[in-house]
Amino acid sequence: MQSKTPANNFMINFGIVSNVIGVVLIGIGVFMLLTLPVCLIYDSGDALPLFWSALFTVVAGRLLYWKKAKQKDNIAKREGYLIVALGWFAVSFVCAIPYLLSDTMPDLANAFFESVSGLTTTGASVLNDIEAVPKGILFWRSLTQWIGGMGIIVLTVAIFPLLGIGGVELFVAEAPGPTSDKIHPRIKETAKRLWLIYVGLTVALCLLLYMYGMDFYDAVNHSFTTMATGGFSTKNASIAYYQSPAIQYIITFFMFMAGVNYTVIYYGLTRRFHKVWRSDEFKAYFLLVIILIALVTTTVYNLTDLPFEQAFRDSAFQILSILTTTGFVTADYTAWTPALTLLFFILLFVGACAGSTAGGIKVIRHLVFFKNSFLEFKRLLHAKALIRIKIDRQLVAPRILTHILVFLLIYMILFLIGSLIMTIILADFKDPLLTAIGAVATCLGNVGPGIGQVGPLDNFSKIPDAGKWVLSVLMLLGRLELFSVLILFMPYFWRTH
Repeated sequence: MQSKTPANNFMINFGIVSNVIGVVLIGIGVFMLLTLPVCLIYDSGDALPLFWSALFTVVAGRLLYWKKAKQKDNIAKREGYLIVALGWFAVSFVCAIPYLLSDTMPDLANAFFESVSGLTTTGASVLNDIEAVPKGILFWRSLTQWIGGMGIIVLTVAIFPLLGIGGVELFVAEAPGPTSDKIHPRIKETAKRLWLIYVGLTVALCLLLYMYGMDFYDAVNHSFTTMATGGFSTKNASIAYYQSPAIQYIITFFMFMAGVNYTVIYYGLTRRFHKVWRSDEFKAYFLLVIILIALVTTTVYNLTDLPFEQAFRDSAFQILSILTTTGFVTADYTAWTPALTLLFFILLFVGACAGSTAGGIKVIRHLVFFKNSFLEFKRLLHAKALIRIKIDRQLVAPRILTHILVFLLIYMILFLIGSLIMTIILADFKDPLLTAIGAVATCLGNVGPGIGQVGPLDNFSKIPDAGKWVLSVLMLLGRLELFSVLILFMPYFWRTH
């Protein structure tokens, strides 16, 4: 009997995996039902497709929740990674059902792409006429981004104790970024505090947008997609539809906030400002935003006929939109200058802070990489010295440094392979290479607009179905920090000894 014990420690508890995914699907079904009042208020004619979608999702979730969880059943790392990957794929499929049943999308490839784009808060769309889509479906589209913003799995962490399942390992697998500072030692309390901040900022933004001219429906939708750094809009022209500078400045500020680590926001709200300014990542993020706004504003003002205030407003908005991977549009940055087009393409690889709702590589990884590169020159001169990297006045463990360097390498490899595949798929396009690298960079980074024929004034409707499936996978890989999905393809993940 003793010889079997080590093997059992490596066994995957598929009952727990099924239960958790089932609970997540039930939660998604409940969110679908929340769209029904919108359908009835606006008489948009899409109540039945959303109702049947919700019913199917809840039933599917209940069928998956088949095993009674025991108090001692905790989620180990293997189950955590499996739940995150399979959970997001499952949710992506069920979230596409309303698009299909309402005839908003012609086929599964388009519906799945729009669903993944929403849940991963990418904001890349295949809709050519957004304003013609029924209001209930548009509300669901925005809601998927709000759900995905903090993470579908993190949402359910708060209720895991009720199911007899521990959630700490799951939170580690899902947490957006290389670090996961604990606001509170108990994971349930951490999840609650994160969501209270998230909901509070969403409500505050909604009220401000409504006060400054948006109707209530648009204010709610844009609040969802701003705080999620998603970028879906209810208007074909995105935020450019609203000519109000006040609305654009408000969204610019909240995009900046959405790109900040939520732990840092929590410290700020509780007046522990010394901890805010102790964050090296926040300081780097803040400084990067200031420098970029100054640089782009100066360039746009000198090379265009725009007045200074509009040059500043458009520059600040587009920089934060791309840097935080929100993807809203007020101006076509590809029409400014070729140099600025290249700059915005580079920003597709930056991202905001870890622990925020933003996608991308994240500032902290870049910060560690550049600090380590700088110190490498010092190590060459002092070969026997032990020179270590510090972030937030703490030493970076060699394991974390290796993890970040491997992440950056895998990220670039995926970008190159994805670009090659998309260039082949887009062979008939006017600019296949430019469009391919723009589409891959923006989807892998969960940004939204790219360059080429997927720029800020275009969408992804012309991409062939094969390309949409490839880009959908890249969006999921980017949102789940690569490792959470790729680890499932490692042979030793499935070994039982």
